[in-house]
Amino acid sequence: MFLAALLNAAKGLSAIAPDPSLSTAQDLLRMIRGQRAGEVFEKGLDTYLATVADHGFNASTFTARVVASTHAGLISAVLAGLCALKGPLHGGAPGPVLDMLDEIGDAARAEAWFDDAFAKNTTLMGFGHRIYKVRDPRADVLKEAVATLPETAGRLAYASAVEQGAIAALRRHKPGRRLDTNVEYYTALLLEALEIPREAFTALFAVGRVAGWCAHVFEQEKGGRIIRPQSNYVGARPS
Repeated sequence: MFLAALLNAAKGLSAIAPDPSLSTAQDLLRMIRGQRAGEVFEKGLDTYLATVADHGFNASTFTARVVASTHAGLISAVLAGLCALKGPLHGGAPGPVLDMLDEIGDAARAEAWFDDAFAKNTTLMGFGHRIYKVRDPRADVLKEAVATLPETAGRLAYASAVEQGAIAALRRHKPGRRLDTNVEYYTALLLEALEIPREAFTALFAVGRVAGWCAHVFEQEKGGRIIRPQSNYVGARPS
């Protein structure tokens, strides 16, 4: 896969050819690491890819469907979906989650760190969601996947303690809003445990999401109608 080839190139290594006899998760880890990973790692990555494959009309999926509705074709629609991932507001949160955990450093500092973050109006990565007003159910799926991987107990316990500090701070500072853990929080822990470089997190998200994009494109092409939302002008009017 292109992602594995790029990561190998960054390390000065040659690209490894794909093996069609393996699953996507098995083959991707093999191409990144140079050899087959253990079954528990392959299952962890497979869980992640399945979890992020589709999630309604998010920004990238909607973009892909709009382009598909023009009959531009599958490749153009998928490329449009990829372009929607360039901005940090969609698909780019797991890396900053790890940066946040590194900066906090100690679970005992979590609540004070979050209080300071709110005072500075800093966006908390890994918390809150445009759709979910409760805990993102995908977060628990990925947290369980992290727990199955070796040598993650300490990191997972630390992240869980920080999570509780964040939720406590959210309830103090935003009592009128329900903000809870989202999928990105434990995605960060899982991808870190799988030894995926932070700079590759968004690209790996695209590996999982492209299956959903393709399904949406096929469905859109069956309908045959161009997507053309209506809008209302709310600006100044001539006197």
